[in-house]
Amino acid sequence: MSSIKQKSDVAAVSFVDILIFVMRQWVQHPWFLSRTLGGVALATIADICTPLLAGRLVGDISHPAQEEGVQHVHLLHDALWMVMGLLALGLVGVLGRRSSYIGISHMTLAIMRRILSTAFARVQRFSAEWHSNSFAGSTVRRITRGIWALDSLNDTLLLLIVPEVLVLVGTTSVLIVKSPLMGAVLGLSVVIFAFSSIRLALHYVAPSARLSNQWDTRLGASLADSITCNAVVKAFGAEKREERHLEKISYLWSRRTLRSWIRGTNSANFQASLSLLMRIILIGLVVLFWWQGKAGPGDVAYVLTMMFLIQGYLRDLGQQVSQVQRSVNEMEELVALFNREPDIQDLPNAQTLHVSKGEVRFTNLTFRYPSQQRAIYENLSLTVEPGSHIALVGPSGSGKTTLTRLLQRLYDVQEGAILIDGQNIAHVTQESLRHNIALVPQEPILFHRSLADNISYAKPGAKPQEIIEAARLANALSFIEHLPNGLETLVGERGVKLSGGERQRVAIARAFLADAPIVIFDEATASLDSESEKLVQDAMKRLMKGRTVFVVAHRLSTVRELDRIIVFKKGHIIEDGTHEALMQNPEGAYRKLVNLQSLGAEF
Repeated sequence: MSSIKQKSDVAAVSFVDILIFVMRQWVQHPWFLSRTLGGVALATIADICTPLLAGRLVGDISHPAQEEGVQHVHLLHDALWMVMGLLALGLVGVLGRRSSYIGISHMTLAIMRRILSTAFARVQRFSAEWHSNSFAGSTVRRITRGIWALDSLNDTLLLLIVPEVLVLVGTTSVLIVKSPLMGAVLGLSVVIFAFSSIRLALHYVAPSARLSNQWDTRLGASLADSITCNAVVKAFGAEKREERHLEKISYLWSRRTLRSWIRGTNSANFQASLSLLMRIILIGLVVLFWWQGKAGPGDVAYVLTMMFLIQGYLRDLGQQVSQVQRSVNEMEELVALFNREPDIQDLPNAQTLHVSKGEVRFTNLTFRYPSQQRAIYENLSLTVEPGSHIALVGPSGSGKTTLTRLLQRLYDVQEGAILIDGQNIAHVTQESLRHNIALVPQEPILFHRSLADNISYAKPGAKPQEIIEAARLANALSFIEHLPNGLETLVGERGVKLSGGERQRVAIARAFLADAPIVIFDEATASLDSESEKLVQDAMKRLMKGRTVFVVAHRLSTVRELDRIIVFKKGHIIEDGTHEALMQNPEGAYRKLVNLQSLGAEF
């Protein structure tokens, strides 16, 4: 589903959309843009004037330096002025290009940095559903490839295509003044060349380039997926199997990429042929005019010099149009991220959540996941008193964890409301909502940073004493003190250097430091050994004091002392009470679950 959605998002992004997106970035840096275009204009004017001076110089030296014993000093003076003019034009071109290069370097880096930050911010705010359906590796690839494509696109448009267009328009105008026929031929040839180049790029090269980029994204996703799951690969001795899987994807990627490159080569060859034909026609015309006495050596030299200049620009124009299209293709997925709106958004007038008691009410909830047809809840209502500790139990898929996800507003309900101290969570900011809820998940995810950084993530700027105290309360200080670097120990990607129990205690320490009035334990002891479970349970009891607590549990031994146990089945609450009360019902679902676990069965 994610790949289909991604393709539809990209298909909605047109060539014009991307150019508009890029130009909007330019105008946010008017000084650097002006410096770039000003430098390009100076260098282009110098290029346009060069053939004129060269033609006049040839015209001067085509006459005898002396005739009948009389030296034509004025010819020497004029020729020297032309030489000095050519030198001046060369220096103007160098300075103009330097100014444009410096301007565009500053502008492009500023744009790349802003786009990277903005894209990262947008991706972070996409829904949990989007992230669950997207490869992290492919998302990273979409962003990084897109910003480097922007660098290429800026260079191509501002430093290459803009001066190419200016030179072609300028030389055509000058030639029209000198020879209307040749000017008309040159103008028509340039229009045909440009039209053909754009058509080839958009309708011949672009489709294959777009397909190549899609497979490039899949290749990056496959690499990231296999590397991230390397522990599973090793556990099953599946290195060769993963290598074969990657080889299959890389083969298909290479085939699509080769097709794109071949089409680019075909397009360049066709453009080169058009350029050659135009050059021969113009040179033939000026030779004809010379034969008819309508053109002198200077005119011939001007046309030849101009054609050499135009030849390079036309050759480059064809290549640059193709380069623009490749860059646009590579930016499509990035721009699609910018065009996509987060599924969960704050209302324009969203308020800050203030929790004084910690009462939570679920009122007439109806909810289904976007990827599912069947509703998880229909008209579900539940009130949790302030400071109470409740357990959510039931078979897998019964709706336990979904309730906590809705409480965090990772998804929006279709009907009904969730209220915290009477405040609808849909009407408050997501940031303030989640600051008031501490989560201890079944599999805590840690950053590849120090233990101190991971614990203090809940409270940026926390003092060392606060971090140590949170670790002590979570029973984590004992193992931290035995590490070589203590709190400065790096934990590895996702915390792989720590055991499951150690990661769990770090997550609890993080929750202590968050000091939120509402706490969610989502299967916090499900995968721990007995010793680790005892340490974690002890830390959990400390964390629960004075807070409203939700405990999602499979191990029912961990919930017997809680205030309430709510039993779910297929999205419905079928039992609600204390452990002792629910055990009184011999036919009750909770008692059956307890009996199953006492026999070693899981549910």
